Amino acid sequence: MYDLPGLDAALAGSIYAGKLHFAPVTGSTNTDALAAARSGAPHGSVYFADEQTVGRGRGDHAWHSVAAQGLYVSVLLRPEISAVRLPILPLVAGLAVAEAVRIACGLAVDLRWPNDLLVGERKAGGILAEAQMDADRVSYAVVGIGINVHQRQFAPGLATPATSLDLEAGHPVSRQSLLIALLKSLEREMRDFASPDASSDAANTVLRRVEEASSWVRGRRVEVHGPQACTGTTEGLDANGFLLVRTAEGLIRVQTGGIRALD
Repeated sequence: MYDLPGLDAALAGSIYAGKLHFAPVTGSTNTDALAAARSGAPHGSVYFADEQTVGRGRGDHAWHSVAAQGLYVSVLLRPEISAVRLPILPLVAGLAVAEAVRIACGLAVDLRWPNDLLVGERKAGGILAEAQMDADRVSYAVVGIGINVHQRQFAPGLATPATSLDLEAGHPVSRQSLLIALLKSLEREMRDFASPDASSDAANTVLRRVEEASSWVRGRRVEVHGPQACTGTTEGLDANGFLLVRTAEGLIRVQTGGIRALD
């Protein structure tokens, strides 16, 4: 279990102060955060649980959320960004996770577009961003993050072999320390990307950093799954965060779907 007073103390002065909502068991932290958003919950509200019974990932894929084994957290944001910049938000969260994992246990996270968190070739977590628009602006967004921390066994037949931070680090990793590092890192990343004081070049900076942090978005032979199914070599990200894939038929701008390595 989490030390809630310790969390409150560690996050004092942050956008999350007084906005932590913990449930020992819940259906989905993203569902909780979305319901709270519709009821007017403020920017920086955090919903996390020890266990999810119907956790989900992108495309309504199930996310196996074993009790007390992983980090299951959703953050409600009310960013001052246009709707066209929304696809960059999961990439911002990916950078925050990578930094948090480095701080918490020294591991390097590889970001597989659009939302997978890998250590080496194995999947350790994922990101699910859901949002509500108001005309051409983002009214609110919920960023859900699931990370395997203590797990040592995984469901058979996964498309990508899974792993956990404990297995990769070779020692137990504190979920509390990871959560604190993640929330602080996400606050910094969002300040640089989506605050009124953010640089006009903030989106380009995020895209450049993602390319540096990912072995997937440039020069990788991949198979794209989803509505824009194709095979080819990745050629980076466009200005909106979509993946560019060079195929035999030409350059494809992949807006949705997932990718798997061909070699």
